[in-house]
Amino acid sequence: MTGLLVHTGRLWRTVRWLKPVQVWGRLRVVLPRGRADASPASARRPISGRWTPPPAREPSLSGPSRLNLLGVERDLRDVGWDDPRMPLLWRYHQHYFDDLNSADAAGRRGWHRDLIDRWIAENAPGRATAFAPYPVSLRLVNWIKWFLGGVEPTAAWLDSLALQARWLSRHVEWHLLGNHLFANAKALVFAGLYFQDREAEAWLARGLSILRTEVNEQILSDGGHFERSPTYHALALEDVLDLVNVGAALAPPGSAARQLEPLMRQKAEGMLHWMRCLQHPDGALARFNDGAPGAPACEELERYARMLGVTAPAPEERETGPGAPAFTVLQPSGYIRARSGQAVALIDVAPVGPDYIPGHAHADTLSFELSLGGRQVVVNRGTSVYGTGERRLYERGTAAHSTVQLGDENSSEVWAGFRVGRRARPGPVQIDDTRIACSHDGYGHLPRRPRHSRTWAFDGRELRVEDAVEPGVDVPAYARFHLAPGLDVRPAGDRPRSWRIVEGPSTLAKVVVDAGEVELEDSLHAERFGLLTPARTVVVRLTGGRAATRWSW
Repeated sequence: MTGLLVHTGRLWRTVRWLKPVQVWGRLRVVLPRGRADASPASARRPISGRWTPPPAREPSLSGPSRLNLLGVERDLRDVGWDDPRMPLLWRYHQHYFDDLNSADAAGRRGWHRDLIDRWIAENAPGRATAFAPYPVSLRLVNWIKWFLGGVEPTAAWLDSLALQARWLSRHVEWHLLGNHLFANAKALVFAGLYFQDREAEAWLARGLSILRTEVNEQILSDGGHFERSPTYHALALEDVLDLVNVGAALAPPGSAARQLEPLMRQKAEGMLHWMRCLQHPDGALARFNDGAPGAPACEELERYARMLGVTAPAPEERETGPGAPAFTVLQPSGYIRARSGQAVALIDVAPVGPDYIPGHAHADTLSFELSLGGRQVVVNRGTSVYGTGERRLYERGTAAHSTVQLGDENSSEVWAGFRVGRRARPGPVQIDDTRIACSHDGYGHLPRRPRHSRTWAFDGRELRVEDAVEPGVDVPAYARFHLAPGLDVRPAGDRPRSWRIVEGPSTLAKVVVDAGEVELEDSLHAERFGLLTPARTVVVRLTGGRAATRWSW
């Protein structure tokens, strides 16, 4: 009975935030909606403007039927198109056809032609993973991009493309909203512009109608994507740039699609600026919430934006005097970029995401990442897997992030693969010339309703991180500082409670623990999906509800 009550309470704390359209959409998912319409495709719309080559992803096709996806390589002859032994995300990626527009794709064009023919022959319309709305959306866009890049489609490919667009138009993911809904709308716009008849106009009108609302809902006023994941932000930036691109190539002057272009360009400029702010000096995006390489590289997105005439300023760093740190405050996203000499800190004072769709949220409130001299030093552990297993729960949990955990509790109640019950609410944020301070209430359900507060104080070539949990609690509290792979921790011989962060023979930083007790842990860092790398973690156990560390370089 106790377990049932716990589960019921958690479920209520999760679903109470859903929008009515999500409940209605979920009911529509389980209702039959007819068979796929295999009518022949209509005529194509001629290209009337310029098509710009899109960002190139990493290749994923290593042989005529051999796929390397998410770090796992398999042959279609062994796994087919929907092998239940493979994770669902891997099967989704099978159906995206990202390799069509990847680096050096022209050299694999024969493989691509055969693969599309095989996909059409072996995937029954409307069935299984192949026709889940999200894979349909990405596949539609990838095929059309490939065609616009100079590949002449066969009649069978065009008929399949039209069938998929019809299917998608009846299976829009209103139950999920967020990036899924945006991808659905984008695909309908692509298909609606690629073909020209009344049916295509209906797809186009529906896609544009969704986008007019969603682009303002999902792209915040500071340019950030509302799910607060830098990785998904990069994917959303690609989506917006793609819409600018396809409109310029296919939309007639004065049409509804062209009228949406100024708004898309404005959003893309803000998104480009936001992406720059959440990058480490080495070009990697911060790992807040679900984050792993998978989106186009930042330099590819920069090239794409430049080719489309989309520009943005560098991070607006507010310097307060000689030697003082410079802060870029992103509101309402809730992130701060701090630069002090050769140090760059990326700081999370954000909500976990929109209340009605926190599926990519982690319990990472008040975590941060730090680069020194262009080298990542303090990081979050990232994302290597989706699904519902133990690794997924760990990577979403507070212990996988450079912040404070109380006992075994998470600051936000992450559960299953993409669910969040109770959520941490950060604030207020206080910023002066040299310091940033914030607290959150994510542990407020515990006895005495404790609150975690953290301060980042910059002083020349030093960062002091102070943590407090007030009022005190009976469970131990730990501040974790996860180190990037390749770094180690060694005692500094010149004074007690002092440690060196080293890479080979080089010392990158020194850490002095002024309050708290130090432990060192071995851990695993998610380099990307499917790839875990050994790494070290500095753990400071709070004493008297306090911890203080000084990082100098």
